[in-house]
Parts: sequence; structure tokens; C-alpha cells
Amino acid sequence: MKKRVLVGMLVGALALGLVGCGQKKETKETNKDQFKVAMITSEGGLGDRSFNDSGNEGLKQAKEKLNVTTKVVEPGDVSEGETYLSQLAESGMDLVITLDLGHSDVLKKVAKKYPDTQFAIFNTAVEGSNVSSVLFKEQEGSFLAGALSALVTQDTSLEQVNDKKIISFIGGIDSPGINIFLSGFKEGASHIDPEIKVLSGYTNSFADPAKGKETALSQIGQGSDIVFQAAGATGDGVIQAAKQKNVFAIGVDSDQDGIAKGNVLTSVMKRVDNAVYGLVEDGMKKEYQTTYELGLKEKGVELSPMTYTKDLISEDYLKQIEGLREQIISGEIKVKDIRK
Repeated sequence: MKKRVLVGMLVGALALGLVGCGQKKETKETNKDQFKVAMITSEGGLGDRSFNDSGNEGLKQAKEKLNVTTKVVEPGDVSEGETYLSQLAESGMDLVITLDLGHSDVLKKVAKKYPDTQFAIFNTAVEGSNVSSVLFKEQEGSFLAGALSALVTQDTSLEQVNDKKIISFIGGIDSPGINIFLSGFKEGASHIDPEIKVLSGYTNSFADPAKGKETALSQIGQGSDIVFQAAGATGDGVIQAAKQKNVFAIGVDSDQDGIAKGNVLTSVMKRVDNAVYGLVEDGMKKEYQTTYELGLKEKGVELSPMTYTKDLISEDYLKQIEGLREQIISGEIKVKDIRK
């Protein structure tokens, strides 16, 4: 399978979407003479301040800078994927992007039915002559988050840290696409401290902040002082719990540091915005690739700037993390991908 790294243009800081989620919604701006792009969100929809909002930011940047027309669809349920994929292709879209890996099976069928439409799917690989798969090396960013957590949890001079050396992870669902965050997090933590304890749990939803808060409070009650979440909008509840108990949370997908200033240690940013923008660029040039793989080297994943916590953290710790980052980029450290 032909592969090429997609290096998206760097865009500005991710906007925190304030659009409510819930029932299915559609927003569109169309002009028949322009390149037309549609994006289907994953569970939780816009306003998750995470994966979907990051993708939408990339789409907005493409509209502004590349002069394309756009449409965003927020399904009420993953089962509506086939309907929307078909409708969007039928309506004459040049590129249809789905952010929901749950659409992988139906995408195979729809792509064959509409060979003149280009499709793209995130976080899973789907074969097809008119399908692009966008994969991220989430394990690389998560490794850095785990290493940072293992260092910070040793520093009991911080009011957010206890003396138990326990950190934890909360995922939206128990799946390879989420467990890649957990595996990288654990690998990075054990790289610093092989004896560190890492708790883990799942909420079985990407749109249930109350469940996220409940799960986080349980882990904090067991001694965790740093909780990494990869759970979409459910993660808002995790961050709320960290703020309530004055411990650290770690954000995901976008820069979530400002949600609870001083209680979000960092965020493992998955640059969905860059990837969406790059797909549109490639589409306008008719240079789609079969598979895009984006890691630290390709600026597909990275840690947030730690705007509200950097001054709290030991300079030595930060230097160690930068050193690990450089080692991953150079290939000296190869973080395991459990999906392969």
C-alpha cells in the first residue's frame, strides 16, 4: 500500500468550539464552482473541545485559506453513517471525510458505489481506490505524557501531588484506537520509573461528562494524582474532577490546558486540524495518498505548550521530556504501536 506522510500546514491555536451537541445537526456553505468538502463528526459532535472541534478548525482554516465550500454533519448515532456518507456523495461533494472509525465497514460499501467521490476516514485503515486512511502515532505523544507524569508525581512540593506515585488513564471505550493512548502512556511512565503504578478504566461513552467525572473521582480516591483522559466530551468530566480535587488531568486531541488552568498538566494534541487541512490541499491538487501516518516528526501529535503549568514544573523535568521527544523523532526511541 502506497504511503506518504502528510505534513499539514501549521495553523493557529485551536479554537474551543462552543456549539452544543446532542441531536443531529448540519451546517453548510456551498458554491457549485468551488471544491466541496464535507465532514462527518464522531460521537459527541461539535463542542467537545477535543477531536471533533479540532477537525472542524482544520475545515474552517481550509475554507478561509483555500477558498473551498464546506459542510459539517453531526449524526445522532454511529448507525447513521451509511446514510450520510451516501447522501453527501450523491450531493456532489468532492471530498467526504468521516472522523468516526465506526463507519469503516459501511465506508467500504459506499466508496464502491460512488467511485468519483474521494473519501477519507480517521483512526482506522480502510482499503479502496478512492479512500484515504489517516492514522496518528498517538503512542508517541502519550509516551511523553506518561514520562512527564512519572516525573511530576515524584515532586511532592507541588500541591497537586501526593506521595503515592500513582497515575491513571480513562478511555472512552476499550478499543485499539483508545488503548494506543494507554499503551504509550504506560511505556513512557515506565521508561522513567519501572515501579510506577498506572490505573486504567473506561466510561463506554465519548459523550458522558458525568461518567467521566465519576470514573476520575474513583481513581483519584485510589491515590492517582495525574489522570490522563482519551474520552472526547466525556473527558470534560475528568478535568472537572481534577479541578475539584486539586490534582492534575491531562487533556487530549486539542489544547485543553485552559479548561481548568493549573489543573491540566498538559494535553496530548492530535493535530486533526492539520490533517483535515492537508487532505483538502491534496484533494485540490488531486494528490490523495492511500495512507497518511502522522507522529511527532510530522507534527501530527505533540504536547501542548503547558501555558498554565510550565512554571510549576522543574526545568530538569522539562529538559528530560524534550530529550525524549528528540529521541523519538530521530528514531532512537521507538514507541510500540499495539495496533500492528
